[in-house]
Amino acid sequence: MAKILILFSTTDGHTVKICERLQQVVEHDGHQVTLVSIAEPRLPDLDAFDKIVIGASIRYGKHSQAVVDFINSNRQLLERKPNAFFSVNIVARKPEKSEPETNPYLQKFLRQVAWRPGKLAVFAGKLDYPRYGPFDRFMIRLIMLITKGPTDPATVVEFTDWGKVEAFGQVISGM
Repeated sequence: MAKILILFSTTDGHTVKICERLQQVVEHDGHQVTLVSIAEPRLPDLDAFDKIVIGASIRYGKHSQAVVDFINSNRQLLERKPNAFFSVNIVARKPEKSEPETNPYLQKFLRQVAWRPGKLAVFAGKLDYPRYGPFDRFMIRLIMLITKGPTDPATVVEFTDWGKVEAFGQVISGM
């Protein structure tokens, strides 16, 4: 049994939902999982874990600066343990941008940090116009118009492939 830390950064809460599904899969395989927001003022002792997984959403093409800072501050420790990173973004709804090698936001992120995660994944997120404030709703609708996505302001669409999430949970269990 491994002790696994899943750290997350979320914009609208969907990344947490993905992390919870990963936790279910990994715990079903007999491992112990601790799920923590990277924004917590006091993170657990990273040395206490056998494996570390980081999941982060994007907004307006960027992952949270807190994720970049955390990785840059803890890169050596991350590299000493089995580790993984996954990105959650709406552009991953498109098959040609749904893999780590083809997702522009993940590739951009990897150029920002010196860390090279042992395992990578990309998951399509959730579009939830009614939940967004006026500015975000306007901007996201504009982005969706440009990228040929849904623009109806009443739209709620979960693009996440849960089978893919569960398969990544198996990868985490086996690393």
